[in-house]
This record gives sequence, C-alpha cells and structure tokens, in this order.
Amino acid sequence: MATPLRNIVVVGGSYVGKTAAQELARRMPDTHRVLLVEPHSHFHHLFTFPRFAVIPGHEHKAFIPYTGIFANTGLHHAVVQARALSVQSHQVHLDREWQGSKNLPFDYLVVATGTRLIPPGGMTRDDKLSSVDYLQKHQAYVRRSRSILIAGGGAVGVQMATDLKERYPDKEITVAQSRAQLMPGFHEELHRLVKDRFDELGIKFITGARVVIPETGFPTNGQSFKVSLTNGTQLTTDFVILATGQIPNNTLLRDLPSTSTSESVINPDNGYIRIKPTMQFLDPQYSHLFAVGDIADTGLRKAARPGAAQAAVVAQNIQAMIEGRSPHEVFPRMPAAIHLTLGMKYNVIFRNPNVDEGQTGPSVLKQDNGQEDMNVEAFWQRLGVNITNTKEYHL
Repeated sequence: MATPLRNIVVVGGSYVGKTAAQELARRMPDTHRVLLVEPHSHFHHLFTFPRFAVIPGHEHKAFIPYTGIFANTGLHHAVVQARALSVQSHQVHLDREWQGSKNLPFDYLVVATGTRLIPPGGMTRDDKLSSVDYLQKHQAYVRRSRSILIAGGGAVGVQMATDLKERYPDKEITVAQSRAQLMPGFHEELHRLVKDRFDELGIKFITGARVVIPETGFPTNGQSFKVSLTNGTQLTTDFVILATGQIPNNTLLRDLPSTSTSESVINPDNGYIRIKPTMQFLDPQYSHLFAVGDIADTGLRKAARPGAAQAAVVAQNIQAMIEGRSPHEVFPRMPAAIHLTLGMKYNVIFRNPNVDEGQTGPSVLKQDNGQEDMNVEAFWQRLGVNITNTKEYHL
C-alpha cells in the first residue's frame, strides 16, 4: 500500500504565494506534495489593474489560469480552489470540500495571504468573468466623466492618474494624498519626479489632506458632486477612484491561540504576522508555520521583489526541516524599490539609497519602453501558459 503524501500548504496564490509554491515544489522530496490554496479561479495580475481599469481592450488578459503553476515539477502538486477560513496547528479549514473534506491537514504551512486593495486595485469576486465585467464598467465610468478625483497618491493612484491624463488629456484629473508627499515610503526624489510628470501632463494634486469617504460611497451616475477633504476644503468632481492603501488579510488566524502571554500571533499595531528572521512564526509552538510577503511583519516595504526573495528562504528552510536540519536561512533586507509606470511608455525603476552600502542618493532609471498591455503575454508565459491564439486570453 502506498504511503500517503505529506502536505505542505501555501495559503494565497498571488505573486509571492505562487512563487513560494513553485520554489517548494522544485525542492520537495517525492514524499511531500505542495497544495496552493487560492479562492480565485485565475491568477490576478494586480500590476495591470490600474492600467486596465482605464484603458479598454486588455482587461481579460489580467486573469491568468493556474494550470501552468506546477508545470515540470510533478503531477502530485495541486492548486486547491477554496478559501481558507481558519488555521489550526496542523490543518486548514476550507469553505468548500476538496477531495471529500473541508479540513486540509499539513506538516508545514506557508501563509501568503497578502493584503486587500480597494477596487480597482484589487477585485472582490473570485471568478474571471465578474472581474472582467467590473473593469469594463470602470472604464465606462472613466469615459463619461469630465473630471476625476483619485483618493491616494501611492503607486496605484499615481499610475492611474498618468494613464488617465495621457489617454484623456481633456479630462480634469486631481490626486488627493493624505501624506506630505506623493509615493510615501520612498526617497523624496521620487515625489519630485512624479510631481514633474504631473506638471508635464497637467495633473492637479493636493497633499496633506485625506478624502472623506461617505458610508454610502460616491455616486457613479456621471453627474457632478461635492467631495470633502479633511483640511476643510471641498472639490467638485464627476467620479472618485479610491487608491487608499492595503488591509492585511489575517482573519484566517483569528482563532489560532498564542502560547506567549506578551505577544499575539498577529502584531496588533499593524495587523501583520509576527515572524522570526527565518520567516517562521515568532510563537515557538508554531515553528512549522511560516509567513511570507505582504502579510509577514518584516518591516520592509510590501512588494513582490522582496517577497520573492522571502519565498526562496521559506522553501530552503522547510527543505532543511524535512531533512532533519535546523532552518537557518534568513530573509534579506533591501531598500524599498519600485517599477512605476507614468504613462503608456514612460516608466521609472526607482530604489531608495542602500545606507548599509554607504549610498546617500536613490537609484533612478528612466525608460520609455512601456507597452499599452504592459507586456502581459510574457507574464502568462512565466505562469506556464503559452498563448498561440489571442482567443486563449479569454480562458
């Protein structure tokens, strides 16, 4: 009789979660299988959402089948389309049955649930058709609006503002940012760079004032309305786009008891999972549980690049534990960096100074090589889905 496979469960199939699952599948012995638990039917290519919520014709390309995730790494690994409701020490409780049970046992767990973004930065539905429909409706709201207010001056807000003004130069575009500068968390040089681009395109912006969001939300009927700011001023606009930040996806851990009397599993100050440098949960009872990417309390900027490095650390440490060795790989600390689009073609790769290396100024690479669909075909290929006919983008 064959010995049952031992499970390594990764919860969350976005950029970092899928990378962690792939790294684990590549390293694990035949005695173990990797199960990627993800409620979405398709991979959500979040980086394209700000563009595709404005520019029509590509929105269906933002949702990629998971069929190629474990290509060439063994048939026993699998994507489990389900929502993880809660975690216990050695099992995950799902919202639907998989192979006859809603309880999924594991030897090791990797939490990669990330953060929630307000639409259009993130989608609220799990199926592709509903999400494509949302983006198409958002495009229609944009087209019929003469003036648009974007609440939030981070990456999503900045990218949408520049795309909007470049595609619709006659529309009035305003960005309201609660912080003192655009793109907070980065060296002030990025604020100046974005400001120059806004001035070039004719985008208005306000800093130091937050948009007051009514409980019922903003109208979407195309008629002008008043919007209040926390500095006491009011603006008139036809449409408001929310780009106001990230909310940790930590609810699945709400019932996981902590063995520490002083520290909970979740950091109450920010909602992220407390971890060791090895990416293991800080609570010693849960050394077989790991957190990676945006949900991990690393102190680093939330982004895919540092998350990918963390995924490799997690895979190496779980491999070590399976082989009877102590986990010793630690996640690298790196300065905040971003690849930021500032229009259809113009984009910049920006990295904060690495003070550990004695740098005093940021690294800036300006480019004019962007594509309207953000070279999305290449990302389909990276996920193991090769396109031979454009109709396949609708799969």
